[in-house]
Amino acid sequence: MFPDGHRHARFTPLLLTLTFVGGLVDAASFLGLGRVFVANMTGNVVFLGFALSGTAQLSATASAVALAGFLAGAAAGGAWRRQDEPGGLFARLVAFQALLVALALVGQTADWGRYAVLVPLACGMGLQNAVVHRLGVPDLTTTVMTRTLTALAVDRPGRGTVRRAVSVAVLAAGALAGGLVHARHGVEGVLVTVLVLLLGVVVAAHRLREGPSGGPAPLPGSA
Repeated sequence: MFPDGHRHARFTPLLLTLTFVGGLVDAASFLGLGRVFVANMTGNVVFLGFALSGTAQLSATASAVALAGFLAGAAAGGAWRRQDEPGGLFARLVAFQALLVALALVGQTADWGRYAVLVPLACGMGLQNAVVHRLGVPDLTTTVMTRTLTALAVDRPGRGTVRRAVSVAVLAAGALAGGLVHARHGVEGVLVTVLVLLLGVVVAAHRLREGPSGGPAPLPGSA
């Protein structure tokens, strides 16, 4: 079902949590920041095209800023101590993502304008995608589901079927939860939820890294 043989398989529950976060963040940006995505860049690129065509009530500037912020965050996450083992960097990179979400929350609370919220959120999601890419756990991209859905439909049922289905369901659940929280508590409520989840991921990742005895956690199959 889940990729037990993968060297970073122990991060699977944390990657599913980040998938839920992806749904939450896009709910906040789309519903509260002017119909723009900060996690799903496929949708955002399409929105940019729609906006440039002048046939939709969308902001080309907002989509372009979100895209640029995402790319900046992804580039930073990819270059950050490239020689280090990705599992050892996971907690630090997610902690930095949490800091960016906290900055976006401050910007939203202080009413600094949507770009003060949009930019750190997009950078944070780019950073999240970079660390997920570096881990390379199959079918757990945390934001992009097109390829996952294609594999779910095309491939024969097997070990990957459950993780693909769960990944899609978790992203949808995150978007649903984000919509419900936004309806009651606005963008601030969604960002507080995201921040709590990210901090939980950081704590859990530290514990995974240290292992039960306080030393480095063994790789799967090394015992």
